[in-house]
Amino acid sequence: MLLLRIMVILTMLLGTNYIAWRWLFSLNWDAWWIAVALVAAETYSLIDVALFSLTMWRATDRPAPPAPAPGLTVDVFITTYNEPVAMVARTAEAARGIRYPHQTWILDDGARPEMAEAAAALGVGYLTRGPDWADRPRHAKAGNLNNALMQTEGEFLLILDADQVPYAEILDRTLGYFVEPTLALIQTPQQFGNVEPGDPLGSQAPLFYGPIQQGKDGWNAAFFCGSNALLRREALMQLGITRYVTEMERAVGRALAGAHRVLARARRTEGAGDPFVRAALAEVSDAIDETRAAIAHGATLGAATYALQQRIGAVSHELVAVDLHLLALDLAVIADLQAASGQPDAPSPLPQDIDQTVAALAARELSPLGALESVQALLRSIDVDRAHEAQPLMPLATISVTEDMATSMRLHGLGWTSVYHNELLAVGLAPEDLGTMLTQRLRWAQGTMQVLLRENPLLQRGLSVPQRLMYFSTMWSYLSGYAALVYFIAPMVFLCLGILPVDSTALEFFLRFLPFMIVNQLLFVVASHGISTWRGQQYSLALFPVWIRATTTALANVVFRVPLDFAVTPKTRQTDGPGWRPPWHLVRLQIIVAALLLIATVVGITRLVLGIGEPIGTAVNVAWVIFDLTILSVLVPAARYRGFEPAAARSEPEPEPERDIETDTDKDPRSCNSQ
Repeated sequence: MLLLRIMVILTMLLGTNYIAWRWLFSLNWDAWWIAVALVAAETYSLIDVALFSLTMWRATDRPAPPAPAPGLTVDVFITTYNEPVAMVARTAEAARGIRYPHQTWILDDGARPEMAEAAAALGVGYLTRGPDWADRPRHAKAGNLNNALMQTEGEFLLILDADQVPYAEILDRTLGYFVEPTLALIQTPQQFGNVEPGDPLGSQAPLFYGPIQQGKDGWNAAFFCGSNALLRREALMQLGITRYVTEMERAVGRALAGAHRVLARARRTEGAGDPFVRAALAEVSDAIDETRAAIAHGATLGAATYALQQRIGAVSHELVAVDLHLLALDLAVIADLQAASGQPDAPSPLPQDIDQTVAALAARELSPLGALESVQALLRSIDVDRAHEAQPLMPLATISVTEDMATSMRLHGLGWTSVYHNELLAVGLAPEDLGTMLTQRLRWAQGTMQVLLRENPLLQRGLSVPQRLMYFSTMWSYLSGYAALVYFIAPMVFLCLGILPVDSTALEFFLRFLPFMIVNQLLFVVASHGISTWRGQQYSLALFPVWIRATTTALANVVFRVPLDFAVTPKTRQTDGPGWRPPWHLVRLQIIVAALLLIATVVGITRLVLGIGEPIGTAVNVAWVIFDLTILSVLVPAARYRGFEPAAARSEPEPEPERDIETDTDKDPRSCNSQ
């Protein structure tokens, strides 16, 4: 840890020195369009390194927890939608065999009869959505879990994806942590048993399930990753109730603010000049202010708003009644005049039922009566029962296509704690083709960016500063697509157009850049305990179109309500058969970039051979484009990959998975994209 912190300090000093020099003294303003873009990308990378350094500053290697107390009640939830029944049954059978007493449930969002039959045959519980969910938002996996929460009673929940087969000791090894009463979440690693040597699709993320989660754990910010996690029901229910109350308070606040605006407009109408009308509007305005004060002092929302509605209704009724009786007197005079003029049989305009007429006119869009009705309509719009949802309480967050991060961030905001238990206790299945992998990564990125745009952790109350930065670092990493694009373009611009974004001598540049780069790489070696991070580096850059698409589509969804196409990640191979061909169309943008890099390489080598231009700068940029091509080359075996071949088929012994790990694996490499 001492060595790590020394490397962190050196990296930040050298990096800050380099970036400051780049901004202040080395920009080629004659080519500002590429010069500023490049230094902005470098600044992004330095911030990313700083966030990684902060993560690792307090990396925690926890000792084993105590044995769990007897008698705890646990529900094991296996979430499924359209996965093969045999796969879910295999997971359920393993879950049923977990040693610590528990109840296993299959949460079938597909409501498949064959799945229900399999659950009955296994002797495990089976839950699906009820009629309350018809024609209402389903909220994907979060809705599935929220539905199950309301139908079960276990004190603790073990959540498993359909393909995550648990070990029998998973509860024995983790439940003991819950002796801490403030603990809400225990996350364990996710590793895949169907990954070929070399990990062609980058499914295993050795930094994330190891050093990075341990680093976040040191700041009480290890977060929920959707599966292989245990949660305390009490914490989730408190979260659901708290969110419900918060949303109701916001709705009431918006309604009362709108009521003030309506009354302000009514005061400017001609009718508001009447003293009686002015007094009525003032009374309603005072009633709204009193309601706000009552809510601020702890009055229940339902009682406060109901009392306000009653007062407004009384004022409206009184206002109309006075006007109608005055009108009745006027009409009586008209009737007398009609009789005096010799037309006694003319139909009388006088209403027969005064009270009924008062009620009808009170609801008409008249001013200021229309203003009072508008205020009442605003108050009636407050849906205390949340009729637009299947159930009022939604403990797991529904603001994103990935429910996990937002839920744990909200739990941390309420003061609950989390633990990362660095032991392999379940083995799952990774995508077996490029298309599935890209769909999975896109969904993770979209969900993370939705959370950033809707509940930016830097602005959330209840989180400590380190916790805010830990969550933000995960979200920040998905902006790497823009930086990667600049890193691909910059050397091509120099080699093909002769435009250098850096205005300095080669010696001056290398004196500042090389020490920072060397120390930075050493930092990652120390922080990762020597684990190879090369595959992660390749995919963090090579998938730049995915990250860019994720940010733009998430922004369109949050700001302009453009729906996202949610897709459950298939757990079986999607491309196979005699007519199969590599899906090059899925990486067409990367192929275009690679072609341009090849052209730039040929141009650069030609310039070196012919002695054209500055040789050191040319050689550096040729090396740069070759590095970029090496990065993109990871997509060649990925596109050609036809799925996992079991060890038996390769005539090799299948290795036993390691049980105590310092590395691994997937669920989401989002926290280590740029690493």
